[in-house]
Amino acid sequence: MTSFDTTPQLNVWRALLALAVVFVMLATTGWTALRHHRGAAPLQASISAWEHGGIAGHRLPAADSPPTRLAAFFDSLTEHQRAHLVRRYPLAIGNMNGAPVELRYRANRVALGEAREVERKRVHDKGLTPDGQREAARRAERFGVLMRSDRRILAFDPAGTGRAAEVFGDLERAERVSVVVPGVDTDVLTFQRTHRAYSAPVGMARSLYDAERRAAPGTRTAVIAWADYTSPGGLGLDSATATRAADGAVRLNALVRALPGRSPVSLFCHSYGSVLCGLAARELPGRVTDIAVAGSPGMRVERASQLRTSAHVWAMRDADDWVQDVPYLELGGLGHGEDPVSSVFGARVLSARDAKGHSGYFEPGTESVTNFAEIGVGAYESVRCADGTVGCRAGLSDAASAGRA
Repeated sequence: MTSFDTTPQLNVWRALLALAVVFVMLATTGWTALRHHRGAAPLQASISAWEHGGIAGHRLPAADSPPTRLAAFFDSLTEHQRAHLVRRYPLAIGNMNGAPVELRYRANRVALGEAREVERKRVHDKGLTPDGQREAARRAERFGVLMRSDRRILAFDPAGTGRAAEVFGDLERAERVSVVVPGVDTDVLTFQRTHRAYSAPVGMARSLYDAERRAAPGTRTAVIAWADYTSPGGLGLDSATATRAADGAVRLNALVRALPGRSPVSLFCHSYGSVLCGLAARELPGRVTDIAVAGSPGMRVERASQLRTSAHVWAMRDADDWVQDVPYLELGGLGHGEDPVSSVFGARVLSARDAKGHSGYFEPGTESVTNFAEIGVGAYESVRCADGTVGCRAGLSDAASAGRA
């Protein structure tokens, strides 16, 4: 006689209960952050204005035109005309996949300046609570930092909690491009941190860029800190589902398809960012050679082969990472599937020695960021596997020279 304790129905309910309990525990022990969303949509307003605009007596192309069409349009303009459009439609151009990257940097500097002035006025808005005024002051300060002449802001949207992307290196001339995709609680205020700098997208990307230059001094590299999606606010219900990741996957694919040149691209996806990368995988262009995940709660599949990508799939997890306690399953839309570092999943499992828990994979000097850098420059024969063998490198040749071709 089958015991009630082992019936399939009860096991399903136990799994669901375990998943719910874990996320509730995480949410009530400090992991969930309260977010205050803002209703304005300045980016959409700028795009709408662009759609009704013109130059030299001609209508402007649709903002969502293919990148090649937009690139050809901007190439046909004089410098004076490009400068005019930047002043008139900074947010539209700053987020336009296909616009020249240097023009996007200029446009976003203008957009950041305008957004800073909006926040400076809100600081003195009597209709705001003291907390709202303090948030406005923080945003104004952050926008001022991001608009400095030495920053290369590839995307910026001040709406809601804010989105941004920043480039380290020369994106147009890079022989290898890396994209860092962060996880929960990522917004314009957490895009960069002074304390625990390497747990924020800017610190992650800067550390990876420095490590790649050490790994291959003769290779021109560029790293993008890509926080251009609305991430879940803490580990609550949003982070247990794929809704935010699905929206982000569309945006990530649009970015990758619009990158200049044809150099190889590697994705480095942290925590919930790996859910996003898992959903994006099947639509990624062939120039994406590697998808590496760290501290992953799952990639929405049970096997790496189900990602349907030609890219190499890598995974790592630090021994002290709390994410290992999250149930690796997907039921009723909750959870994100199999553990990417499990043998069942079939990824190439990397060493994460000295990674310092869930947020420390990009800390300088760690084996985790060194491994990421070797992948980023195509030096596969130099990566260290989790088990101390060479198994994660099986079937791969050193592709570092391919980036120089």
